[in-house]
Amino acid sequence: MKLNEYLDKRLDDIGISIVEFQELIIRLINYSVIDRSESQTEQQLFDRLLRCRDLIEEYLQVIGIQIYIDTRFEYVRVYPPASEIPGIKEADENAWSGSLRQRLTQYEVALVLVVRAQYEKALREGKIDEQGYALDSIESLTIAAKNLLGRSLPEKLTERRKLFQRLRQLRLINFRADETFDSGEGWIKIHPMIVTFVSESAVSSLTIPSDASQEDIDEEYNSPKSERLDLVQEKTDVS
Repeated sequence: MKLNEYLDKRLDDIGISIVEFQELIIRLINYSVIDRSESQTEQQLFDRLLRCRDLIEEYLQVIGIQIYIDTRFEYVRVYPPASEIPGIKEADENAWSGSLRQRLTQYEVALVLVVRAQYEKALREGKIDEQGYALDSIESLTIAAKNLLGRSLPEKLTERRKLFQRLRQLRLINFRADETFDSGEGWIKIHPMIVTFVSESAVSSLTIPSDASQEDIDEEYNSPKSERLDLVQEKTDVS
């Protein structure tokens, strides 16, 4: 039996057309994420994906693409072959580098790491809503970026807005369309999928353990913070 015939038969049993199946696959490969709360379109795609979940997983497995589906917070993300899925799966020895692996700028990596650290802080303090989101201010993120990485957010408003829009495109944060980023009065919501985007070890690399000796601090943490960002970036599998 040819693959197309196999797909047609399985999809017919589910009640999904080949065109609808193709739309799902293309969406996942192009955007790498579907978040049901994002829009009506993504709500329909997510619900459709759950109906043909087994077939989607089988299809992507053939080409080595990994898929993570969170039914509690209702999102799905795909990972390139041999990726590490933070908190879920260790990376294989032969890491794969291809078009599915997103290349972020240093500013983007820095903000992703700070957002992840802030979400971890909200978890510890129990400041998570029923949907798993954490609310944080631009001012708080700015201070955290300074404390953790020794760098500020972009000064130009257009660059700063573009930076936050990039993280929203990755579905890691959300904010109102009219949100301002030129002062500390703006607010963002951090999506719970941040924990499967950046590992705990990457966040730990940004902070000094409470039991660290002075010798450890001198050796490990007194290097320029830009170098620490490079080190953490190497440890962070951005997919």
